Amino acid sequence: MKIWVGVTDEDWFNHLSGLRPDEANFWQPSGSRQFRALQAGEPFLFKLHSPKNFIVGGGFFIRHSALPASLAWDAFGEKNGVRSYQDLLLRVRRYRRDNDAIDPVIGCNVLTEPFFLSEKHWIPAPSDWAANIVQGKTYDSEEPEGRHLWAALERARGDLTGDVAIREDVQVADAERFGSAYLTRSRLGQGAFRVLVTDAYQRRCAVTGERTLPVLEAAHIKPFALQGPHLVRNGLLLRSDLHKLFDLGYVTVTPELRFEVSPRLRQEWQNGHEYYAYDGQDVRFQPSDAANRPDREFLTWHNERCFRA
Repeated sequence: MKIWVGVTDEDWFNHLSGLRPDEANFWQPSGSRQFRALQAGEPFLFKLHSPKNFIVGGGFFIRHSALPASLAWDAFGEKNGVRSYQDLLLRVRRYRRDNDAIDPVIGCNVLTEPFFLSEKHWIPAPSDWAANIVQGKTYDSEEPEGRHLWAALERARGDLTGDVAIREDVQVADAERFGSAYLTRSRLGQGAFRVLVTDAYQRRCAVTGERTLPVLEAAHIKPFALQGPHLVRNGLLLRSDLHKLFDLGYVTVTPELRFEVSPRLRQEWQNGHEYYAYDGQDVRFQPSDAANRPDREFLTWHNERCFRA
């Protein structure tokens, strides 16, 4: 098991530790560098800037994605570790040379089940931590420093309350728990759902192929409010107008992955010519990973319970 120790500022940590969210965005001011240190489900820990050389919490890595700051705010809100979108922009621009960018692209490290330690349980940085480390460092649970670090986190578990805790199912020898399989079992939040669906569809609308990212939205096939899970196979990436019509039941996708438009759209609104042009067509853009494609069970639910046939 790999463990990443990422450097963050105390304001970000303090805001989230007070919020106690179900997920968090550990963002980087630049979106140009990919984060490949962890697989999904592996621990991502928070270390404060020097001189406070302590590990103060962490979470479990879901995915890295480069997003415009506006979309990161739409997806995560205060789970970005700030109180407002303007605060997010101010902090991003503090670390960038192109600080006049209208909507800068930032690197988003999406974490689930974040946990935060009280100060008396903060863990000193590993003995091999170098003063010149700016972003972070990877540790391996099979090596002495990694084993020591994970053991220290286990000892700190008594500081965690409620249902937010270091996952009991993580064992250092259980590598098969990590990777894509983890995403089917973990408790994903709304922000993680949006990022995963957006990237699974390669950032284009499933029906139209539209690639303008600000107008693309992750639609739940079965709504979360009705026990629809935050899973990619319960999602479709749709242009915002199609998302609205899908939620209202004026359009649907059949279990055979065919797009259908209700006749009631024309009857009730005397319009909809553009949408009827897609009526009866197969959904052309799907995730390359078959495990992420829309689930027949959820599509059947939408056809039978939501679509205005």
